[in-house]
Amino acid sequence: MPNYRVDFAKQILGLPFTIGTVEIQSARDPDRARRAAELKFARQYGLGDWRERADCAVVAAMDDDRR
Repeated sequence: MPNYRVDFAKQILGLPFTIGTVEIQSARDPDRARRAAELKFARQYGLGDWRERADCAVVAAMDDDRR
Protein backbone atom coordinates (compact mmCIF):
# COMPACT_ATOMS: atom_id res chain seq x y z
CA MET A 1 0.00 0.00 0.00
CA PRO A 2 1.26 3.49 -0.77
CA ASN A 3 2.44 6.04 1.77
CA TYR A 4 1.04 9.56 1.91
CA ARG A 5 1.97 12.97 3.31
CA VAL A 6 -0.84 15.34 4.28
CA ASP A 7 -0.01 19.03 4.69
CA PHE A 8 -2.37 21.16 6.77
CA ALA A 9 -2.41 24.86 5.97
CA LYS A 10 -4.00 28.08 7.19
CA GLN A 11 -5.10 30.59 4.56
CA ILE A 12 -3.87 34.10 5.34
CA LEU A 13 -4.68 36.83 2.83
CA GLY A 14 -5.44 34.11 0.29
CA LEU A 15 -2.06 32.38 0.65
CA PRO A 16 -1.67 28.94 2.25
CA PHE A 17 0.83 28.66 5.10
CA THR A 18 1.65 25.11 6.16
CA ILE A 19 1.19 24.67 9.90
CA GLY A 20 1.57 20.92 10.15
CA THR A 21 2.38 17.76 8.25
CA VAL A 22 1.29 14.21 8.97
CA GLU A 23 2.73 11.13 7.28
CA ILE A 24 0.44 8.14 6.82
CA GLN A 25 1.94 4.80 5.98
CA SER A 26 0.04 2.06 4.19
CA ALA A 27 -3.26 3.70 3.33
CA ARG A 28 -5.48 2.08 0.69
CA ASP A 29 -6.19 5.34 -1.12
CA PRO A 30 -5.76 9.13 -0.73
CA ASP A 31 -9.19 9.56 0.87
CA ARG A 32 -8.40 7.10 3.65
CA ALA A 33 -4.98 8.70 4.13
CA ARG A 34 -6.58 12.14 4.46
CA ARG A 35 -9.12 10.92 7.03
CA ALA A 36 -6.43 9.20 9.09
CA ALA A 37 -4.25 12.31 8.94
CA GLU A 38 -7.14 14.56 9.99
CA LEU A 39 -7.71 12.43 13.09
CA LYS A 40 -4.00 12.27 13.91
CA PHE A 41 -3.59 16.05 13.42
CA ALA A 42 -6.56 16.80 15.69
CA ARG A 43 -5.24 14.43 18.39
CA GLN A 44 -1.75 15.92 18.12
CA TYR A 45 -3.05 19.43 18.90
CA GLY A 46 -5.79 18.37 21.32
CA LEU A 47 -8.62 19.51 19.04
CA GLY A 48 -12.09 18.17 18.46
CA ASP A 49 -11.81 18.90 14.73
CA TRP A 50 -8.73 19.65 12.61
CA ARG A 51 -10.49 22.67 11.06
CA GLU A 52 -10.13 24.54 14.35
CA ARG A 53 -6.46 25.05 13.48
CA ALA A 54 -6.19 24.65 9.67
CA ASP A 55 -8.26 25.62 6.65
CA CYS A 56 -7.19 22.98 4.15
CA ALA A 57 -5.47 19.60 3.90
CA VAL A 58 -3.50 18.55 0.81
CA VAL A 59 -2.66 14.88 0.22
CA ALA A 60 0.49 13.86 -1.67
CA ALA A 61 1.76 10.36 -2.38
CA MET A 62 5.26 9.67 -1.08
CA ASP A 63 7.89 7.62 -2.89
CA ASP A 64 9.76 5.04 -0.84
CA ASP A 65 13.05 6.92 -1.30
CA ARG A 66 11.57 10.21 0.04
CA ARG A 67 11.01 8.86 3.57
